[in-house]
Amino acid sequence: MEDAFDQNPVGVEYGSLENGLCYYVRSNSKPRMRAAIALAVKVGSVVEEEHERGVAHIVEHLAFSATKKYTNHDLIKFLESIGAEFGACQNASTSADETIYELLVPVDKPELLSQAISVLAEFSSEVRVSADDLEKERGAVLEEYRGSRNANGRMQDAHWVLMMEGSKYAERLPIGLEKVIRTVSPETVKQFYQRWYHLHNMAVVAVGDFSNTQDVVDLIRLHFEKKASASSPPVIPNFPVPSHEQPRFSCFVESEAGGSAVMISCKMPVGELKTVKDYRDSLAESMFHCALNQRYFKISRRKDPSYFSCSSAADVFVRPVKAYIMTATCKEKGTTEALESMLMEIARVRIHGFSDREISTVRALLMSEIESAYLERDQMQSTSLRDEYLQHFLRNEPVVGIEYEAQLQKTILPLISAAEVSRYSENFRTSCSCVIKTVEPRLHAKIDDLKAVVQKVDSLEAKKDISPWDDDHIPEEIVNSIPVPGSIVQQSEFPAIGVTELILSNDMKVCYKCTDFLDDQVLFTGFTYGGLSELPEDEYISCSMGSTIAGEIGIFGHRPSVLMDMLAGKRAEVGTKVGAYMRTFSGDCSPSDLETALQLVYQLFTTNVVPGDEEVKIVMEMAEEAIRAQERDPYTAFANRVRDLNYGSSFFFRPIRISDLRKVDPRKACEYFNNCFKDPSNFTVVIVGNLDPAMSLPLILKYLGGIPKPTLSVLHFNRDDLKGLPFTFPATIIREVVRSPMVEAQCSVQLAFPVELKNEAMMEEIHFVGFLSKLLETKIMQVLRFKHGQIYSVGVSVFLGGNKPSRTGDVRGDINVNFSCDPDIAWKLVDLVLDEISRLQKEGPSDQDVSTILEIEQRAHENGLQENYYWLERILRSYQSRVYFGDVSASFEVQDEGRSKVRESLKPSTAQSALQRILPYLCRKQYTVVILMPRKSRLNTLKTWFQNSAKGYGREAKILTVVAASAVLFLSLWRYSRTRTKV
Repeated sequence: MEDAFDQNPVGVEYGSLENGLCYYVRSNSKPRMRAAIALAVKVGSVVEEEHERGVAHIVEHLAFSATKKYTNHDLIKFLESIGAEFGACQNASTSADETIYELLVPVDKPELLSQAISVLAEFSSEVRVSADDLEKERGAVLEEYRGSRNANGRMQDAHWVLMMEGSKYAERLPIGLEKVIRTVSPETVKQFYQRWYHLHNMAVVAVGDFSNTQDVVDLIRLHFEKKASASSPPVIPNFPVPSHEQPRFSCFVESEAGGSAVMISCKMPVGELKTVKDYRDSLAESMFHCALNQRYFKISRRKDPSYFSCSSAADVFVRPVKAYIMTATCKEKGTTEALESMLMEIARVRIHGFSDREISTVRALLMSEIESAYLERDQMQSTSLRDEYLQHFLRNEPVVGIEYEAQLQKTILPLISAAEVSRYSENFRTSCSCVIKTVEPRLHAKIDDLKAVVQKVDSLEAKKDISPWDDDHIPEEIVNSIPVPGSIVQQSEFPAIGVTELILSNDMKVCYKCTDFLDDQVLFTGFTYGGLSELPEDEYISCSMGSTIAGEIGIFGHRPSVLMDMLAGKRAEVGTKVGAYMRTFSGDCSPSDLETALQLVYQLFTTNVVPGDEEVKIVMEMAEEAIRAQERDPYTAFANRVRDLNYGSSFFFRPIRISDLRKVDPRKACEYFNNCFKDPSNFTVVIVGNLDPAMSLPLILKYLGGIPKPTLSVLHFNRDDLKGLPFTFPATIIREVVRSPMVEAQCSVQLAFPVELKNEAMMEEIHFVGFLSKLLETKIMQVLRFKHGQIYSVGVSVFLGGNKPSRTGDVRGDINVNFSCDPDIAWKLVDLVLDEISRLQKEGPSDQDVSTILEIEQRAHENGLQENYYWLERILRSYQSRVYFGDVSASFEVQDEGRSKVRESLKPSTAQSALQRILPYLCRKQYTVVILMPRKSRLNTLKTWFQNSAKGYGREAKILTVVAASAVLFLSLWRYSRTRTKV
């Protein structure tokens, strides 16, 4: 137990340059021809002075804006030109203790890795901080700040301050202060950068498909060795977080909160992980939280539960402190009851401990996880390995290698007793620097109520007047009666795409593809046509709740809380979805647990779910709370208006109200769900992953082929005869403002254009839409953020899902542009977007624009070819394509040809033509725009009136201004936001 881990990380070229820079280089071929690289800086927001609050985060932004070599966001354009998409492949984050810059770049050309490392070198010492650079970036940072001031943001910030009270961390949220963001000078930012960005505090991590790691080390030397920080390394102070024996209590009221919640947090010093004993302790701690979560889940599914959900975890908050955090969501007016149940369970563990069976279940779960990691040890993503080495540098976490760690776990796990695990409940005592907080949309619980609950539980524990845990009986087998295996009626091979198709004796179609991407993964999806669009309006609400109600009861023949224990130690999960036009089930499992996963599918088709009063009551309470939360959210009215405007007021698109819940017939809901997954003859199942046909085929025949086929077809539909959803895009220009009451001003914009794809060129048009949406997103980002500096991010999405899956007819939908911004400039930015799209339609994009989009798409395609999920989706699309008439390989080939044709033809002129053809031309002829704006309060209206009145009212106006500001300040609440990430 006292054996010490090697302080040097395993499996990596590790060292430092003479100037103090650390480096980590490792070869890893997942994904092929890619490298995940990063620059880590041991400096975050906690070192800021009062006048610098937010500067660490501003520096991170400026790094992507301008350096010595790159100006005007040319760095972003360069990285995108090699296929590293902004946000997904080039990103950065600032926390209280550190700043990390991350890139995911192709390395199939020798110069690309060198260029990418040179970018990190620019970040380390060559970030430019001019007045123009700073002014351009202020708007983006302010918009990120504004976006963080929603309900979740306010609540998390306030919780962070409460947890860190008495330390500098409490006053150093990474996003900073609005005043500093607006007014900080370039000199202040430059001084911070030069003072703290010292090479001794930095590390470069490079993990990727390298043929020679020494060559990569040489590249790091080439770009970093001549750099020297201006002064001796700054001493990074330690900022202690004081402990406290008496618990802190807070009752937060947040009018826009998504529901009522309780959080219990207990702080403690971050422990060291240096020896085998330390590792054993960390395993026991993980087992504690896992066993506790299992209990909380079971309690949430019992009669009249005190909460809807509850979970426990340990998390490192800041460099010196970690916390045990327990969070529960509950019904309104239920926070004190939820708190009592949470504390009571911890006290029960302290008195009686966990049972051997509970620990056995948890042990099996952890053993399953480490076995999966071990099996895929040579297939880990480079980004995951990169993150391990980052933690070694930033937190001194040992990297011992998965082989040794798997050996440790298999040796140690059987030795950890229930008593040892149970002892970790001592860390959840209210005397352990504990913070107890409730969040409610309206005040119900008071601090005295919370204190009374703590005293009550403490008293019961002192008397040992808490009964032991009463666990459920767990059946031995998932399937009660062994199915009669089916047979293969027809088998077809499609070598062009490497798949085998089977028609089983119950008429279920099964297609499988064997891959070697991941040794411990098998994925599958089964689908059939016919969904909610076929329902009459009077049945829609009930039937749409079928999945939720049936899921709470148990769709696999066992209650969810029982099934959880039955599946302990197995990696097998199956879920269902009932959509507008299709019903699907999907699974993810280990090859060794394929039988278990297919047993769940068999149970899905043979279980007759019958609603029980208690389960229905829980579902309805949760649904009612969710609807109330939506009604409190300022964005709900905005989203509802967008949907109503662009898709019409059909019952299918209308939001569910509480009055609708009263009309739900649970029996009708469960009956519909049972019928959705009853007839196997309607389903096509695609299986992709590490399959051994000799082992898998008997299981497929037993559990899929063994599903009995009903005498009469159930919910059998022809894809060409389905009822389409009634939606029509407005024929004219519509510009609207939706005003919602808000605690703090938020503004969101959604601009939509109708899209129509012609049937005769559908395969090409589908790909054109994908390319155009990425082109629009890139160009609008360049205008609104990089040129005008007024937004943080923009999204462009395509919606074609309203169309029924017929093999004939044109396809209609829309392209949406959405972003958030300062309410005062929303209309100006809308016009800038319209101007840019109009310009692209009239003049076309540049050669560089097209080249960048093609490169981003090609890199994403190459990555996808190495993923099971990608192949599963491609094969499913081939079956669901309108060109599918029985030959899945031919359908696949037609789709591939469509992509290739578009890529080969995509030039500025063809992109321009597609923009004119697919969107309204000119785009200003037909579109909708809806803007969410804050509703002016009466106080603000009066304030404006006073300010515009005669000078004699100046004093009263000032008084009213103070009152209004105090009201806003009073309503600001809770958000733990130690990390800000660029999008």
